Amino acid sequence: MTPEFSRPHRLDQIGTGESRIHIEASDTERAALASRFDLQAIDRLVADYALRRDAAGVIVATGTLAGAVVQSCIASAAPVPASIAESFTIRFLPTPDADTPDEVELDADDCDTVFYSGGAVDLGEAAAETLALALDPFPRSPAAEAALREAGVLREEELRPVTGLSGLADLLKKG
Repeated sequence: MTPEFSRPHRLDQIGTGESRIHIEASDTERAALASRFDLQAIDRLVADYALRRDAAGVIVATGTLAGAVVQSCIASAAPVPASIAESFTIRFLPTPDADTPDEVELDADDCDTVFYSGGAVDLGEAAAETLALALDPFPRSPAAEAALREAGVLREEELRPVTGLSGLADLLKKG
């Protein structure tokens, strides 16, 4: 499968010194990513990378991602525009081979690890994944509260805990 926003950068172009790369998604790429991430639109998506190899030879990318997206409100489906501005540090590692166990334990430092195969890392796909992680998982429009009320959803402060004895006070008052 070819990613919607692919910007391969050859490994032989990455040295120990830092190289700077700027990428920007086209209209077509943004539309395809919006579909992939179930967004109404992606109006802008750019990433600036500083690539280098560390002492162990691991490719490290630091940089910033900026974008403008339109998500759907979780309650009303109304458009919810959002600006994205994220700093990131990504380690690119070769895809584990067949001898690697199926389950690999990752520590906190491994969470921003992207695996690659072949002779290039895909900076566009890494930017797309960074965007996906930066999205609000529960976007709400100003109309969300009214839509939730209309659907009968209670606000958190209106909830009363339910216990085995929760109706006992009402029964004692009647008796």
